[in-house]
Amino acid sequence: QVQLVESGGGLVQAGGSLRLSCAGSGRTFSNYAMGWFRQAPGKEREFVAAISWSGGSTNYADSVKGRFTISRDNAKNTVYLQMNSLKPEDTAIYYCAAYIGSITTPDYWGQGTQVSVSS
Repeated sequence: QVQLVESGGGLVQAGGSLRLSCAGSGRTFSNYAMGWFRQAPGKEREFVAAISWSGGSTNYADSVKGRFTISRDNAKNTVYLQMNSLKPEDTAIYYCAAYIGSITTPDYWGQGTQVSVSS
């Protein structure tokens, strides 16, 4: 079992920044890849970013490339999502996820944290 707890969401004006954190527990954090997803009202959950177990490889959705940065600190069992130049369309609930058995489909999810961007 893996437990994931997100934090850092909030309300920000367009052009602003936020940093989300996700603390993991229950299994050796450095053994698995992590990702961030988001779900806007009335839309399906979508992929945002992912990072390999070592942090040496990252992947981003086209919509956030150049604005968002995913990183991890395995000593703190935490993954981060730095979000800059935020846009109103970034408004969503953001979820972190752990890839345990598959590199394509997460096995565990956090409860989500709300990010709201005002215009």
